[in-house]
Amino acid sequence: MRILVIGGTRFIGFHFAEAALAAGHEVTVLHRGRSGAGLLPDATHLIADRDADLSALRGRSWDATVDLCAYFPRQVRELAAALDPGAAGRYLLVSSLSVYDAPAAPGFAEDSPLLPADGPEAAEVTAESYGVLKVQCERAAREAFGPQTLLIRPTYVIGPRDYTHRFDHWVQRLARGGEVLAPGRPDAPLQVVDVRDLTAWMLGLLAQGARGAYHAATPPPFGMGDLLDAVAAAVAPPGTTLTWVSEDFLRAAGVPERALPLWPAAPEIRATSTADPAAALATGLTLRPVAETARDIRPFEPLPDALTPEREAELLGAWHRRQA
Repeated sequence: MRILVIGGTRFIGFHFAEAALAAGHEVTVLHRGRSGAGLLPDATHLIADRDADLSALRGRSWDATVDLCAYFPRQVRELAAALDPGAAGRYLLVSSLSVYDAPAAPGFAEDSPLLPADGPEAAEVTAESYGVLKVQCERAAREAFGPQTLLIRPTYVIGPRDYTHRFDHWVQRLARGGEVLAPGRPDAPLQVVDVRDLTAWMLGLLAQGARGAYHAATPPPFGMGDLLDAVAAAVAPPGTTLTWVSEDFLRAAGVPERALPLWPAAPEIRATSTADPAAALATGLTLRPVAETARDIRPFEPLPDALTPEREAELLGAWHRRQA
């Protein structure tokens, strides 16, 4: 296949393009040139800003277009307008589990109700607007590229090259050992998918000619405790312990959610973290153990908003005094 990847040199895009090239496909990556220097030398690189000028796409055609960085529906419409008629081939949009209205029933399928999205397009991406914008992007995709559109709704994507380092934070923290502050409840639902499993499966869907929406996530029940236990089994030294500290205590202490990455504190996140991936599994999605992903994470500088060792020790001390 000849595949166009929109946003193809960062995390998901890099892994998708790498997998496609390894499988013998012809890959064109369109990106701004900020993070792709020297990467993917066997791909054709088109340097362009999708929010400014997409004329580089004119006169070219592909069998499939994979869109990894559409956050506003206008970006989908502008991409379609910039391509010659039929030049996109099959269109795949990476969306999000955040499109679902809350509360979704545990184990919900792809036909679960979506967030209401008939209002105006938000001017910026925020925690409040993100899900609605993704619903609007999905709608724009179907309108522009037709019923054969593929919609991929992943949960938290983890693995090598993740620039958010949300999962990586726990790998690094558990590798230090000692008493580890774990937020909330171990059974709080949380789903993840390794980027390499996600992208290999996406490539397979295109080859199959699949269409419609699919979840990409660990099957429920899976929770924060399962994730941390798996990471600990992979990287933690002997004697490492997890101490679960209640959400009420953490909030009263002024601890923001970003200080403990992936903490499923918000009700809407917990509600949409029990997606059923049966359809994806039936079409070839395979999920490696979380422990394997943890072993593949490389060291990085600590996240600026994460708990410092000193603050973690302070909170653990206060928690133990309260429990005494």
